Formats: sequence, C-alpha cells, structure tokens
Amino acid sequence: MFDGKKKAVTFSYDDGVTQDIRLIELFNKYGLKATFNLNSGLLGKEGRVKNSMGEAIHNKVQAADVASIYRGHEVAVHTVSHPNLTGLEKPDIIRQVEDDRRALEDAVGYEIVGMAYPCGGVNNNDFVASVIAENTPLKYARTITCNDSFERQNNLYRFQPTVYHMDFDKMFESARDFVEGEWPDDRIFYVWGHSYEFDYNDTWGKFKELCEYISGRADIFYGTNCEVLLNA
Repeated sequence: MFDGKKKAVTFSYDDGVTQDIRLIELFNKYGLKATFNLNSGLLGKEGRVKNSMGEAIHNKVQAADVASIYRGHEVAVHTVSHPNLTGLEKPDIIRQVEDDRRALEDAVGYEIVGMAYPCGGVNNNDFVASVIAENTPLKYARTITCNDSFERQNNLYRFQPTVYHMDFDKMFESARDFVEGEWPDDRIFYVWGHSYEFDYNDTWGKFKELCEYISGRADIFYGTNCEVLLNA
C-alpha cells in the first residue's frame, strides 16, 4: 500500500536540462512528483540535441541551482559523464556511480538512493546491476525498457518503467487503464523521458493534458521514485 492506497503514480526524467524547470512548474501545479537523474560532471554544459524526432536545446542546469530547482522532488544518479555502463569495467562503473552520487548529495544535502542508467539502446545488464547493488548504497536503478505494466517488480536494480512519455497514444491508453482499473494488490504507473523532448514539435500541451487527467484522484498516491519503489 502507498499511504493506504493501492495505486501510485511517479515520473522519471534524465539529464538535468533547463527544460526541467518548466516541467517542475507543471508537476507542482498538479500535485505530481518526479525523480530527476543528473550527470554531475556535465552540469552547466550547453548544447543541442538532434534526432529523428526533432532538434532541441540541451543545456544542463548549473550546479549551484540544483537544490533550488529540484526542491520537493527527488534528485538521483545518472553517472558523472553519461557513459554506457555495459562497456566499462567494474572499477569504472563504481566510480561513475559513486562520484556522481557524492557530488549530487553535496548539492542537495540529502541521501541519494536511486539512479537511471544513461544512454539509449542496451544500457544495462545483470553484471552492471550486480556491481551497483553490491558496491554502492543505491537501492534502485531504472532502465529504459518499458514493460507496459503496472505490477510491482522484484528486481529494482533493473527496474522497467511503464511507458515512455513521447509515445503519447500508449501513455494515454495506459493512464486510462490505470485510472479505471481495479486490482487486489498494489499497482504503479511509471512514466520516463527527457524534458527537452517536449520542445520537439512543442508537445508540452499534450503532456499537460496527461497531468490534468492523472492528477487529483483520491485513490492514487503521487510520489517520487524513492517514495513509490521503496514503499514496502
């Protein structure tokens, strides 16, 4: 149960870009909570990103602003410099995760217990997950492999989100199923993405519709990844 409720909604956003500020304003307006996964070694870096979906500014937030920007939400590890951890040896995996965790803890002033794997494609495996589980204090690590499911998962070190936020049709369909569904045990609706992706074709309005729809329901708990995934 999540604070006496069987349903929980949580969001997860990667890279620590300046568009997070606008997204957090949206979440705060609707009483939603999210976890933001940051690369401490890239904070303040400016750039652009371009792919098949479009092009967007990709400026990282400043290190000095991390605590204020993400107040009320959760900051989590995304590694120091965003490498694909499956291509690294054990010492380098630990360094990327632990150095990031320590730097982010210094920035926000609280214990950091989670992360999201960086990079697209195959960005995690059992070896990487075991290194993190056995050599760091982190308690969960999110993949980018969506499972279209609301069920709780046993392996939190290779946690699979429900849906990717740019797959709007599937996201809204899942949201409706989640809101209308009834189950005998706990269920989680978990959405992940990057906030800069809303700049592609200006889809902020579409995501606002999702926030309006999923929020303010008495039978749903709204929490950060930590609050939801680590709730026994």
